[in-house]
Amino acid sequence: MDSATTRKAIDLSHHLNELSRSRVASPLKDIIKYMKEPGIISLAGGLPHPSLFPFGEMNTKVYAPAVDLRSSEEPTWPIELYIPKNASPSHKNTLSAALQYGSSYGSVNLSSFIREFTSRVMTPAYSDFEILLHSGNTDAWNKVVNILCEYGDYILVEECTYPSAQALWAPMGCRGVPISIDKDGLIPESLESTLKNWEHTHPGVKRPHLLYSVPVGHNPTGATLSVERKKAIYKICVDFDIIICEDDPYYFLQFPPYVLPYQRKPQNAGAGSSDITSEIMAYNRQAYIESLVPTFLSLDVQGRVIRLDTFSKTLGPGNRLGYFVCNPLFAERLLRATEVTTQAPSGLSQALVEELLTTWGQEGYLRWLMGLRDSYTSRRNWMCDIIAENFDLLPSPLNIVDDVVAVQKGHGSTKDVVPFFSFSFPKGGMFLWIRILLVSNATYQNMKTNSSSNAIATARWAEAFWMDLIKEKILLTPGSYYTPIIGFNERMAQEPDVVFFRLAFSFETREMMQTGIERMANVFNRWWS
Repeated sequence: MDSATTRKAIDLSHHLNELSRSRVASPLKDIIKYMKEPGIISLAGGLPHPSLFPFGEMNTKVYAPAVDLRSSEEPTWPIELYIPKNASPSHKNTLSAALQYGSSYGSVNLSSFIREFTSRVMTPAYSDFEILLHSGNTDAWNKVVNILCEYGDYILVEECTYPSAQALWAPMGCRGVPISIDKDGLIPESLESTLKNWEHTHPGVKRPHLLYSVPVGHNPTGATLSVERKKAIYKICVDFDIIICEDDPYYFLQFPPYVLPYQRKPQNAGAGSSDITSEIMAYNRQAYIESLVPTFLSLDVQGRVIRLDTFSKTLGPGNRLGYFVCNPLFAERLLRATEVTTQAPSGLSQALVEELLTTWGQEGYLRWLMGLRDSYTSRRNWMCDIIAENFDLLPSPLNIVDDVVAVQKGHGSTKDVVPFFSFSFPKGGMFLWIRILLVSNATYQNMKTNSSSNAIATARWAEAFWMDLIKEKILLTPGSYYTPIIGFNERMAQEPDVVFFRLAFSFETREMMQTGIERMANVFNRWWS
């Protein structure tokens, strides 16, 4: 039986589109490799001379990886990073190289660090995977679409899908095929049913061959796929020859289960979660790695997963830096596309991140990620706690798929409970997704009476409610933004008598969350009074 150390990716070249198959290497990029040969004098490349770059050196201070990110004390930055203009025996990472034209592969040293990290944490199930740097996951997804999809193709997506992920393929005439989700993410049975019945539901239309998924801390719902569901989804994709694009920016923000305040044990009254925390395993990086849900990449014995990783949620989105993990064929085609589009991620970003990670080391970076997970867990708990302070939260009835239903504060034990909204406690990421239940709302019922369809009434109600939230000085993201595009100017039909909104717990302070959710509660109370 072959193992991950000997297993190779299978040939999946039939998935490439005509544009990708037609790309050739940029001849100018081929010149660069010869310029590095000893003794060569290059009159070939149009490279600006480094002495004419106005930057002399880069000095910056950074956190120690074990810093307590939740501390209320003023933070300190005890580690100093230094990037000189020119190379020396002690500094190979230089501004002269960072600011110069370079290989579309990106920094060799940074890619090497990432490969070692990926091998340990993601455990790819085949040996010849490749790492290729990109300019963030939006850039990466754009390149995936442009090597795999033809104009007019159908793309398998979750029934709530990140808007920018759709906006880039909509002008190509591509259409989303919504796959049902629940509080635990994409439902394998829905995916299988869609593919099995494709010829019946779409006679004469090419079946989709690409699945786009945000499996951890799903944006917008906060759901996280279990390894059991991932195994089922992967098997279906093998059976129907589907490529999986694993867009996983929130992978390291996986949370232990949330526990309501009244259910907590006294010694954990402020914890908000019941699972192991990073304090317990402060120096056990392996325990942290094992606490993470395995990736699709770790299950992929054929090379049909294109994984999109990014430093946006771990080191800052302004870096515009991330990386593909995929089979050699896809990596080479993505490289060809990169050569004639973005060319390479920002050299300054690569140099800064490389210096940071090589200074921290593998163990230090893992420790940093553990601290991030703790910090965002606390933020998730803040938001859920504050909602529990401003609404009564009741267990969801069987006909509602979420964890709890929110009702007016002080009315949870009354005979005629009127539900406002339901939601599930986020298992990862940065967002909480609420499902507003309109059946008992008098304003909505009046709008239904005076509208030509339920869909129009729902849209009118959602807009009016959103504007009232804004007047109250609280901004949420309308759930309609995440509705899949299924045709030209056409989106998936909405669930009747329901409106969704997304709340982010990633940015505001606890005090601002408190004020914001109090304002939100005021609006709900008015609209149901």
